[in-house]
Amino acid sequence: MITSIVESIHEVPAAEWEHLARPAGLYLSHRWLAGEEEDPTATRAYALVRDIDGTLLAAAPLHLVREEPNDSYRPETVLPPHLRPRVIAGARRGYHNTPLTAPGLGSGRRDACLVLLRDAVRDFARHHGTTHWWPYLTTPAATLLAPLYPDPVHHLEDDALIPLPGTGIDDYIASLPSQRRVGVRRERREFAAAPLDVRRQVLADCFEEAGVLLAGHQQDHGHDRDGIDAMTALLKRQATAMGSEARVVAAYDRHRMVGFCLYYHYGSTTWIRAVAHDRRHPTPHLYFNLMYYLPVEDAYAHGTTALHAGMTTVEAKRRRGAEISGLYALVDRQPS
Repeated sequence: MITSIVESIHEVPAAEWEHLARPAGLYLSHRWLAGEEEDPTATRAYALVRDIDGTLLAAAPLHLVREEPNDSYRPETVLPPHLRPRVIAGARRGYHNTPLTAPGLGSGRRDACLVLLRDAVRDFARHHGTTHWWPYLTTPAATLLAPLYPDPVHHLEDDALIPLPGTGIDDYIASLPSQRRVGVRRERREFAAAPLDVRRQVLADCFEEAGVLLAGHQQDHGHDRDGIDAMTALLKRQATAMGSEARVVAAYDRHRMVGFCLYYHYGSTTWIRAVAHDRRHPTPHLYFNLMYYLPVEDAYAHGTTALHAGMTTVEAKRRRGAEISGLYALVDRQPS
């Protein structure tokens, strides 16, 4: 097998990359990574493992971080104090990470690919005078990679995934415990009775309105650097990169957006990317409908079988049917 480093995702044909990425998740997709190359806070590269015939067997994006605006990806915030890697391996956003390996590889060949991938990432980091880490690894990914690193995994957060059985939202609701079924039906009914206009659109058509709400949401949660200009620019870049795949369901009070959810259908999963709403607006259960029930309706319409609800407020997500699993970090040691 042969390893190499390329400087842009555009050097790898999209279909070839997607063969590995589609089972792994949105934040490792070819189109998402192409959009991330426009982010000036890091330099990207890609570690590739191919067989002698040139077939892509394993891959990982690499991010040499110059400035990290997201505290949850800053090593000094989430790792023990002696660990300060500057290279992120895998996904840098979305809190969902795994090395990419080709479907159908036997365990022996897969493990050999992972060793080669680890070595390529390690060499890249050493070339830049630092070490690397894999943040927010899923539990299966951490289990695969842990034997290749000298130190134990670090638990960072918990992750929520809501299964969507059957063919429609009534099947989802029926899968919940009886008390929760009553609560969900009430939350949907009271929201539906409010005088709001629910619109489904692409992000490109509403990123400025959404940016205002997202900035307010971020600042309510103590992220003072995430002002309107920053959040609008972030959503605009995402709208440009992802095009019609960046889907929004939004609630409007006449002509004013009072809440939105940005999500993506990718693989068998619908991925919630951002949710924000006007906390002062009196509509009952506005957040829960934007975060869960309206995206669930669209997920069924699109044919996905799970809703990725992500980190934080995991108990609220568990009450709405989420399965909870751990997210972990692995960190390479500084060479002696």
